Amino acid sequence: MTTATQQQIVNGLDTAAIRATIEDVAAHPEKGQTKWAVTTEWKGGTRSDARATYCEIGGQRIAKDFTLRADEPIELCGTNQFANPQEFLMAGLNACMTVGYVMTCAMNGIELEELRIETEGNIDLRGMFQLSDKVPVGYDSLRYTVHIKGKATPEEFQKVHETVMATSPNYFNLANAIAMKSRLVVK
Repeated sequence: MTTATQQQIVNGLDTAAIRATIEDVAAHPEKGQTKWAVTTEWKGGTRSDARATYCEIGGQRIAKDFTLRADEPIELCGTNQFANPQEFLMAGLNACMTVGYVMTCAMNGIELEELRIETEGNIDLRGMFQLSDKVPVGYDSLRYTVHIKGKATPEEFQKVHETVMATSPNYFNLANAIAMKSRLVVK
């Protein structure tokens, strides 16, 4: 792969700033601690709004103000006004991996011309509707295809691909079982 020292801005990213952040986290591991939070409220029917109002990076609280609106298709008793939770799940995976591809390429001096990730999966509704205990509630697998074009060899892009699969938090979260800790508050 080419060196990124020749150019500081690659794929819209400041590679010197990324290196400085990596060095800072290496020297001060507490600066690498993050917290992400979303609060979702039911809006009637199958509609809900999820709000991201803050995150924490390195102990610093960062204000945010984003609303993610969700719904279901009409065929699943929704109004089909917004993406459904499955589409948000896949979008979160794709967005996280996109950051990984763009950043890994930038840090290796690879200029991208095109990047698109297509993800799909199948869910048998008999599991969700508890019609069969032999049918899983969710996906057996997700399938994704990465379309990438830029100034690198196929071997260099393969190395980038392997790096993304090894370092993407959302790829990790979907590829590995993570502990789910619930609490119910009844009013």
